[in-house]
Amino acid sequence: MVISEKKDISSGNSLLKLLGGAKLIDAPVTSEFDLIGLSNRGIKKASLDALIGHLGISKKAFAENILNLSVKTFERKNDDDLLDSRTSSHIIEIAKVTEHAFEVFGDEAKAQRWLNTEIRALNYMKPIDLFHILTGLVMVDNILGRIEHGVYS
Repeated sequence: MVISEKKDISSGNSLLKLLGGAKLIDAPVTSEFDLIGLSNRGIKKASLDALIGHLGISKKAFAENILNLSVKTFERKNDDDLLDSRTSSHIIEIAKVTEHAFEVFGDEAKAQRWLNTEIRALNYMKPIDLFHILTGLVMVDNILGRIEHGVYS
């Protein structure tokens, strides 16, 4: 859902749930502008931990392969520490694509399996291996949209 405008953020709270819910995201999120504000303020490290828990990969793999941080740097942060705006924005975009995958597959376990499986339409790469860059997130989201509309490639 990185580029897609077909979804209304206010229609569900699944994005917020992926980021740890209202206890971690203390401002309402009803529009893309709210997400920009959230990115600018920074999300808590605990929100990142919550998202990682939904992806089916280790903290080490996420930190090093997606965020390009050492796991030690990541682990030194307290749960309430705010991440910088660039990292926060990246994590929010990952959460949006993950939310889309959960909606398309209707089940967290199925979505996790798909995200961690080599996909022909992605040149036999795993969708999660493309989460380190915005272009990759857009590609994964586009494939999800095609699956959602019955266009398999």
